[in-house]
Amino acid sequence: MYHTRFHAQQTPDKPAYIMARSGNVITFGQLEQRVNRCSQYFKDIGLQPKDRIAILMENNDRFFEIVTAATVAGLHYAAISTHFKLSEIEYIINDCDAQILITSDTMGDVAAELVNMTPNVKHRLMVGVNSPGYQSYEETVNTYPAVPIPECIEGRDMLYSSGTTGRPKGVVSTIPDLPFGEILSTGMAVIDICGFSPETVYLSPAPLYHAAPLRFCLWVLRTGGTVIVMTHFDAEESLALIEKHRVTHCQWVPTMFIRMLKLPDDIRLKYDVASLKIAIHAAAPCPVEVKEKMIEWWGQILFEYYSGTEANTFTAIFSDEWLIHRGSVGKCQKGTLHIIDDDHNEVPLGTAGYIYTEGGDTFEYYKDPQKTADSLSKQGWNTIGDIGYLDEEGYLYLTDRKANMIISGGVNIYPQEAENQLALHSKVYDVAVFGVPNQEFGEEVKAVVQAMNPDDTGLDLERELIDYCRERLSHIKCPRTIDFKEELPRTPSGKLLKRILKDEYWKENCS
Repeated sequence: MYHTRFHAQQTPDKPAYIMARSGNVITFGQLEQRVNRCSQYFKDIGLQPKDRIAILMENNDRFFEIVTAATVAGLHYAAISTHFKLSEIEYIINDCDAQILITSDTMGDVAAELVNMTPNVKHRLMVGVNSPGYQSYEETVNTYPAVPIPECIEGRDMLYSSGTTGRPKGVVSTIPDLPFGEILSTGMAVIDICGFSPETVYLSPAPLYHAAPLRFCLWVLRTGGTVIVMTHFDAEESLALIEKHRVTHCQWVPTMFIRMLKLPDDIRLKYDVASLKIAIHAAAPCPVEVKEKMIEWWGQILFEYYSGTEANTFTAIFSDEWLIHRGSVGKCQKGTLHIIDDDHNEVPLGTAGYIYTEGGDTFEYYKDPQKTADSLSKQGWNTIGDIGYLDEEGYLYLTDRKANMIISGGVNIYPQEAENQLALHSKVYDVAVFGVPNQEFGEEVKAVVQAMNPDDTGLDLERELIDYCRERLSHIKCPRTIDFKEELPRTPSGKLLKRILKDEYWKENCS
């Protein structure tokens, strides 16, 4: 059985997770008691398997118990980004048909407004200091006995797409229900490939409401490992935690690698990272030069995968393979990949097209049959909207997302290429590349840069960066102009909210 309950019975005093900033330790025994009380509450208020709940919380020491209790009770839970706007949060809670909302006092102001905006929510709990319209989570669940409820099906996440390219949609797995203590095949593949075990010490620097951090942490817990939970990513703090806790496994996005690599050498190299066995990364294409530098620094321990919230496919590649197939995200471990064009015809090897999966896991978008239908090819294969190509050995290379593609004068341009180059410049802290209106060509390439030193911004740096890009890429792929901002909009997990930037330029053009 893969479940925290087993480890609570075998090693009740072992840390299940540690909150990095506070140092608060929750053992497997404590976690089991908390999970039992919370799941007893769910059962008492009448929730049935496959009913839905919404969770709106930052990383705190109650997150895992609530999610695990929902899983024990067979519920579907929507974990919502605390950085979404109020209207987005309201939409998700109402759209997912949540019967209960669990939030925290950190979200107090937003939570107060949600009371009248989410009339179908029957129960509201708040972790920490209570607020009008909410019951205290701690006081409520602590009245229930710490004994297990009868076993039923495994509950599941019902996570919403990030909304970076439009309104978020709930992703619903259509895989048959699993009995208590079993894990979906994709999770089992990750556990096997990464070697998660009771000896695992896993550092999680990202928000738990995102798919990868949440799922990977839960897989570690269910195999008896210990999770170190950061409240938010900080480059130096991450390195210090690896040394302090002798971390064996960790997960990152490329932006985090870049932040760590740009630390001064006297800071970056003073921490001992020799305990690391596997450094997992995904979520966005990693610039080749960045990954090369990380392998040079940490050794051949980097493990990259490609998947999505929809979990329709899963590719994997370790460092030794990657050094032969630089830039690849690996071979498909689940299903068969097909690269097709706009007419759903397969394209030749080495040619970029839309990535579709045959025979992988299936999914649908909740209450959106049109979007579900749009995710399917005429052959019945599914996609999450990414673009890439396959080489002769079946290794996948990501190019960009369909929604990010720039069409300038009839030519398809993938802005990820220019972003990858500019991100490596010593004077660039962050960068976004996207298309803006051009009367002659339809669109032109624009970059928005957050400079390492705000005093450097201006025409000289703009020209320097454009020239730098043109030395490495064809001119058509490079920005024609560059604007500078104090900060670029990113989610706490590092995902660039390019839509927000693009909207500014397209609205200006339409006004």
